[in-house]
Amino acid sequence: MKQKPNLPFWSLWNLSFGFFGVQIAYALQSANISRIFRTLGADPHDLSFFWILPPLMGILVQPIVGSLSDKTWTRFGRRIPYLFIGAAVAVAVMCLLPNAGSLGLELSMVMMFGLLMLMLLDTSINMAMQPFKMLVGDMVNEEQKAKAYSIQSFLCNAGSIAGFLFPFVFAAIGISNVAPEGIVPDTVIWSFYIGAAILILCVIYTTLKVKEWNPQEYAEYNGTQEANGAHGTKDSANWFVLLKNAPAAFWRVGLVQFFCWAAFLYMWTYVVDAVSLTVWDTADSKTEAYQTAGNWTGVLYAIQSIGAVAWAALIPRFKNIKWAYTISLLLGGAGFLLIPLCADKYLQIVPFLLIGCAWAAMLACPFTLVTNALQGYGHMGAYLGLFNGTICVPQIIAATLGGTVLSLVGHAQTSMMFVSAVLLVIGALCVTMIRIKE
Repeated sequence: MKQKPNLPFWSLWNLSFGFFGVQIAYALQSANISRIFRTLGADPHDLSFFWILPPLMGILVQPIVGSLSDKTWTRFGRRIPYLFIGAAVAVAVMCLLPNAGSLGLELSMVMMFGLLMLMLLDTSINMAMQPFKMLVGDMVNEEQKAKAYSIQSFLCNAGSIAGFLFPFVFAAIGISNVAPEGIVPDTVIWSFYIGAAILILCVIYTTLKVKEWNPQEYAEYNGTQEANGAHGTKDSANWFVLLKNAPAAFWRVGLVQFFCWAAFLYMWTYVVDAVSLTVWDTADSKTEAYQTAGNWTGVLYAIQSIGAVAWAALIPRFKNIKWAYTISLLLGGAGFLLIPLCADKYLQIVPFLLIGCAWAAMLACPFTLVTNALQGYGHMGAYLGLFNGTICVPQIIAATLGGTVLSLVGHAQTSMMFVSAVLLVIGALCVTMIRIKE
């Protein structure tokens, strides 16, 4: 097997640049879905059920994209065709979803239309997101992999900053942040329009700048026979066989992922109401104060991403990636604890900076540990698609139990931030179980 060459910085950058646009779409979804459905009339106890769709689509789509792209060899590349198709669908859906309340439908039909659009958006975002992780696994050597995923984390968080700030910025320049009951404000609608435009431009850039290896080159650098998969091979990518043969690090990192992603699912679901209750003393989605809290939550998400960008630059400086992972998650847990305790909107900046440290580690550390452990196993795309289950399954479970947990903590959305803190601390403790491949 030939050693993969060191790539110049801009080659590593180009491999992940399209992630900037994809993450804008993802940020708009994660920051505004609860706000959109609450504005449309959803009950807080039912809110977590809307969050089942994103991870459900991820666990269905990403392994399929991973397995199919392992066997796809075209003149346009191996992973890039899936990236481009996913982005194109996401653009169309982003123009439809925020208009769910403007179509003159009854409430039940509005909810059904919104759910359909959310399902399609999740499907397309997952289809566009997965190829970037696989491109790094395919083309970057072990020495540069942490750097490559840190660049991806930087672009991911930079895209998040843009997506999170759009509604706040548009309100500041005079676009209406209020609307009739059941209608999504123009600040949110235009945020989705602009995000869609940036997404397709970024993906076009990546497709023009990245040249994937052909089957022969791939086989030489990765030491596998899967380059022949398009023409039939005995090296079957049966998912159950792959999971059975997966290295221990695959499962141990997955355990950490379980607690981390459950924690963040509860933040995404309840943090708008938590911030609105803590700072503005209201959770009434019909009030202007609630919509203002929604915009400010977007700013706090952007601050979280700024913290993540800064922390992502420090992660490669840790000599032991497990220490980086553990410390990051503990800082994030402290951030969750502080959210219900900061009654001033500017004080909320502190907990979200700390949460950004955990987010940076969650984007960079797991894939570094797992792709290193998978070196020589083959079927990198299929394995990373299956590993996405460690992101999706905990969110599905957490979303299913969200209403029950909310009732157990006294029906207070602010208390869900304490639940997230406990989950993140447990995740940090589980990092000690991971054994690093020498």
